[in-house]
Amino acid sequence: MNNKLIIYQLLPRLFTNSVGNCVKNGTIAQNGCGKLNEITDTALKSISKLGITHIWYTGIIEHATKTDYSECGITPDNPHIVKGNAGSPYAIKDYYDIAPDLAVNIKNRMAEFEALVERTHKNGMKVIIDFVPNHVARQYHSDSAPKGIKDFGADDDTDMFFRPDNNFYYIPRQQFSPSIDLGSGKGAYMEFPAKASGNDCFHAFPNQYDWYETVKLNYGIDYGNGSTHFDPIPNTWFNMLNILRFWATKGVDGFRCDMAHMVPVEFWQWAISAVKEKFSDIKFIAELYDVSIYRDYIYRGGFDYLYDKVNLYDTLRNIRCGATSAAQLTNCWQTVDGIDHHMLNFLENHDEQRFASQEYAGNGAKAIPSLVVAATIGKGPMMIYAGQELGEKAEDEEGYSGRDGRTTIFDYWSVPTLRRWNNNGKFDTANLTDDEKVLRDNYSKILNIIKKEKAISEGSFFDVMYVNYSNPKLNPHHIYSYLRKYKNEILVIAVNFSNSAVSCEICIPQHAFDIMEITSGQYLATELLYGKKSIKELSPETPFQTEIKGNDAVIWKIKMTKTPAQKIKSKKI
Repeated sequence: MNNKLIIYQLLPRLFTNSVGNCVKNGTIAQNGCGKLNEITDTALKSISKLGITHIWYTGIIEHATKTDYSECGITPDNPHIVKGNAGSPYAIKDYYDIAPDLAVNIKNRMAEFEALVERTHKNGMKVIIDFVPNHVARQYHSDSAPKGIKDFGADDDTDMFFRPDNNFYYIPRQQFSPSIDLGSGKGAYMEFPAKASGNDCFHAFPNQYDWYETVKLNYGIDYGNGSTHFDPIPNTWFNMLNILRFWATKGVDGFRCDMAHMVPVEFWQWAISAVKEKFSDIKFIAELYDVSIYRDYIYRGGFDYLYDKVNLYDTLRNIRCGATSAAQLTNCWQTVDGIDHHMLNFLENHDEQRFASQEYAGNGAKAIPSLVVAATIGKGPMMIYAGQELGEKAEDEEGYSGRDGRTTIFDYWSVPTLRRWNNNGKFDTANLTDDEKVLRDNYSKILNIIKKEKAISEGSFFDVMYVNYSNPKLNPHHIYSYLRKYKNEILVIAVNFSNSAVSCEICIPQHAFDIMEITSGQYLATELLYGKKSIKELSPETPFQTEIKGNDAVIWKIKMTKTPAQKIKSKKI
C-alpha cells in the first residue's frame, strides 16, 4: 500500500455552485451556493481518477454569516462583524454543527454531511475537515452541542485580562471599538468588555486588516507577562478535545489544524495523543509558518504532517517568478532533512494566490516543474486546490475578497473552471478548453505516478546538483535534478523552469552510486510522463543525457536488472 497522501482541497460552497452570472457582493439568493449533496458519486469518481487519496472539505463547520437562518432556529449574526456576505469559514460559530449554507434540507444538515463522508469512503478516498483551535466568531453560540457542554466564555471572569480557566482574553473596562462601522441604533454591534481578536490583537481597537471578526481563545498563556498555566489543565483544552472526538465519531479521517503554531505545542501533545487513543488512524495536519518549530510540533506535538509553506512553497514561487535560482531548492530539502515524510507540499490553497493568476505565473501550464518537485522531492503529502488542475486564474472581483489573484472564501460565488468541469453534474471535460484538458491530463498523470511509484512514497533521495554547478551542459539556475530509489528501481528526475527546451547532461557522482547501491551499466529506461523508452547509461564517468521541454519535467524510471548491456542494445525500442 502506498502511504503518500494526495489531498484535494475544495470549498463545498464554491465547488458545485453553477450560477454563471454572479454579482459583486451578492447574497446567497443572487449568487447561489454549492451543497454537500451535489458532491455526488460522479464528482467523487472524477476526483479519484486524478490520483486523489483524501479530500479536505473546507468550511464545513458552522461559521458566522450574513444570511439569516433564524427560521431554522439559528441565531443570526450581526452583519457588521462578518467579513463578506458568506462569512469566513474560520470564524466558527458552532463547533458541533454544519454550515447551513451547505445543506439542501437545513434541518437535516448533519445527516447530509454524514452521507458525504460515506460517499467519499465508498469512492476510495478519506475525509479531512478543518479544526479551528485558535479563535471563534465574536458571537459564538452552539445550539447543537452535546448535553452538558457549555458555550465558550459562559463561566469567564470578564473583569480579568487573563485567568487560567477563562476561555477568552478580555480588555477590562473598554468597549470593542475596531476601525470599522459597527452600525447604529438597534442594529449596532456592541461588546463590553472587549475581547482580544484572533490574530493576537490584545487591545480593543483592531483595524480592518486584523481578524476583528474573531475572538482569541485562551489555552493557559498569560500574554501580559508570558507565563504559562497548563497545570491544572485549562478548560479550553477539555472543550477542544471534546470537539475533536465528536468529529472523529462522524467518520472523519483527519484534521487540518488552522494556525496551529498560535496554539501551544503542549496542548497538541496532550490532545493528539488523547484522540489517537480511541481513533489511532486519524491524521493531524498543522498549518504553521515557522521553520524553527517544525520538529517540535512533530516530535513533541504529535502532528503527522506540517505545511511546508515558508520553505518549499515560497522557494518554488520565487523561482517561478524569477526572484531566485532553482539551485535554492537544495536548501529546501536540507532544511527538512530527516522529516521530509512529515512535510505537506502544495502550490495553491485558499490563502494563496492562484498559480495561473496574473499576480503569480499567469499560466497554469507553467506549473509542471513546480508540481513535479513538490510532489516528488519528499515522501510527504501533496495537496491540490480545486481548480488548480484546470488553471483557474481567479480573475473575478467577487466582493469582500476583491480581485487579488485568490479565490474568495468570504463571498457567495462560483468558480469559472469548476463550473465548466461540473457541466450540470456530469463532471466531464466537455466544456473545458483544450488547454484546460491538457493541463488536467498532466496533473492526473503526475499525481497517479506519485501515487504508484514506491521510489517516491518510500524511497531514498539524492541531490546531484552539487556536482553540476560548473557543468556547461546544465544551467543550475533553471534546471534542478535529483534521484529517488526503491529497491532495484531508480528514478532520475529533472525539471526545467525556463521557457526553452534544453538538452542537458546530468552528472551523477560516485557517492550516489555508493550510498544508493546503484550498479553502473546500460539499462532500458522509461520516461514516465510521456512514455518514451530509451537505453540510458548510469555511470559516474558518463553524464545522464536527457531532453526537457520548456516549463516541463522528465521522470526516467530504470529497473536495474542483470540483463547484459548487449542484450538490451539488441532490443527494438
